[in-house]
Amino acid sequence: MPFGRGKHNYLNDVLTLLPGWTREGEGIRRTLPIDDSQHAALTERVKVVADALHLRPEINRRADQTEIRVGHETVPLTEGEVLLAARIEDAYRAVTEP
Repeated sequence: MPFGRGKHNYLNDVLTLLPGWTREGEGIRRTLPIDDSQHAALTERVKVVADALHLRPEINRRADQTEIRVGHETVPLTEGEVLLAARIEDAYRAVTEP
């Protein structure tokens, strides 16, 4: 089920709740400055959550950054995708905080 209804701009609300994420079409994207070992740990944590939610975020490694995309260009975000983005934030904190 899409997150939000009617003409209310739910994507702006989502971005307010998830600082660091940016809009990309109807989806959202986050670039994280992490090293290779943190990337591996983050990817494993995201996989567990994504599998539980039956979702497939795009995760790409470029230089010293990991790029994550949740959602699609033309399809509104679902509640599950918003939840996944929030869990990605939790995982990011877990692998980067001492």
